[in-house]
Amino acid sequence: MPVDIEKYGFVINGLRHITGLECLEILREEGIILDVRPEYELSQLFDVQRILYCPYDEINEHYQDLPQDGIIIIADAVGLRSKEVAEFLRSKGFARVLHLSGGIVDWVRDGLPVTLDKTIRLSGSCMCQLKPREKTSKP
Repeated sequence: MPVDIEKYGFVINGLRHITGLECLEILREEGIILDVRPEYELSQLFDVQRILYCPYDEINEHYQDLPQDGIIIIADAVGLRSKEVAEFLRSKGFARVLHLSGGIVDWVRDGLPVTLDKTIRLSGSCMCQLKPREKTSKP
């Protein structure tokens, strides 16, 4: 039996926003997270089994590859770009699109499961000088 998404979150301008805990509950039954953060923001990853990655600026080229009839929970760092992607997908006919409020920032704050990719962590004295913190060996 499909998950009734109407019982989760709240709706603003037709888009349903959910919390991280609600997201985990939904994912136990069905659905995927679509993480739309660019690669340089992926040092902390949602530790869930069903997840896809597509940077927000590439979604127009790849949205046709997404499951049209399943639940898609759109996530990013804080919930700004993911909201735009969720609205875009709805305009393309995706009916079961949810938006993860607060993105990975609220997810981490709420103590929900994450994994760390130490090869992507950045450091620098300012944004213009960011570089990978960990040295990676080249084959």
